[in-house]
Amino acid sequence: MSDSLCAETLTIAGHGGDEIEAYVARPSEGGRRGGVVVIHHMPGYDRGTKEIARRFAELGYDAICPNLYHRDAPGAAPDDAAATARAQGGVPDDRLVDDVAGAAAYLRGLPTSNGKAGVIGYCSGGRQSVLAASNVDLDAAVDCYGAFVTGNPPEGFPLKVTNLVDQLPNLRAPLLGLFGNEDSHPSPEEVDELDQILTDLGKPHEFHRYDGAGHAFFSTDRPSYRVEAANDGWERIETFYKNHLGG
Repeated sequence: MSDSLCAETLTIAGHGGDEIEAYVARPSEGGRRGGVVVIHHMPGYDRGTKEIARRFAELGYDAICPNLYHRDAPGAAPDDAAATARAQGGVPDDRLVDDVAGAAAYLRGLPTSNGKAGVIGYCSGGRQSVLAASNVDLDAAVDCYGAFVTGNPPEGFPLKVTNLVDQLPNLRAPLLGLFGNEDSHPSPEEVDELDQILTDLGKPHEFHRYDGAGHAFFSTDRPSYRVEAANDGWERIETFYKNHLGG
């Protein structure tokens, strides 16, 4: 497989038929392959998230990252757009679901598609990955330390979110979860709760937890970065998507 790839910014149809910005990275070579929807973290549609999309292209997938804050602050810098979105309580769940559905439809409409599409999210995007996989026809989902899939936001939390316990019976895709044992949201106890709920529901899932790692251990540009946990996590993701998306 060649490591040559192409990347571009374009628009896709999202919630309510809105045209939203999205970043797409794809291998340059032809052939049939799966696709990955990358849900950005709370800080927004930034350079690090686009690098993740390109990494999936290097792994042989078509990847797309929709700009979830496009409506809130079109054309704004990532930090400014994220601040605007937070001030409004974050991305509404119904809007997120339809934006991910539009991104998955875009991937499946590509001539290189093998018909399979997965989703991955980090931080707030981890919760949104589970939300999407409970409402959209997807083939695999990855939750990287998503808070409030179980548990409840603390008083004064800026985002208008609830947990997803009532959504979990509808989970449609196998789930890979990657968590730090030093994280507070989700805490190890909340991860235990999620694991037990999915086990009781008979939902296919696998969780991996890392000692010495807290929230955002994948973020190479933050003090929270933990190289061993991140490297192992990437290996887990690559194997998981190979098994469920092909490649």
